[in-house]
Amino acid sequence: MKKIISFVMVGTNDLNKSSNFYEAILAHLGLKKVTTTERYIAYGHSSDDDYAKFYITKPHNKENATFGNGTMVALSADTKDAVDKFYTTALENGATDEGKPGERSDGNYYSYIRDLDGNKITARFLVN
Repeated sequence: MKKIISFVMVGTNDLNKSSNFYEAILAHLGLKKVTTTERYIAYGHSSDDDYAKFYITKPHNKENATFGNGTMVALSADTKDAVDKFYTTALENGATDEGKPGERSDGNYYSYIRDLDGNKITARFLVN
């Protein structure tokens, strides 16, 4: 069966600052930096070093990075505690709150933040 999503990219205007931010929060989800170039940084799961799944990137057209209205990236977490730590660490590193950790209408556990460039990111623990 093929996966629907191959990888996700979010734009940034400050690759170094964004890298420090994501390195801190993605560690709680089992993701780590696997590739660094002058234009992007890639993260993959700690159990699969060679397969990047999440990228922060300077826009290809060299214009400022902007976030999409209605666009959100959802990242999987192994535990509720990981969702909590993702959220807390994100806020401690300059993110803004978009929804405190907790159970949502589908019965799963989420937290929502906006990263340093305004991208909306959620961590989700699948309860069911």
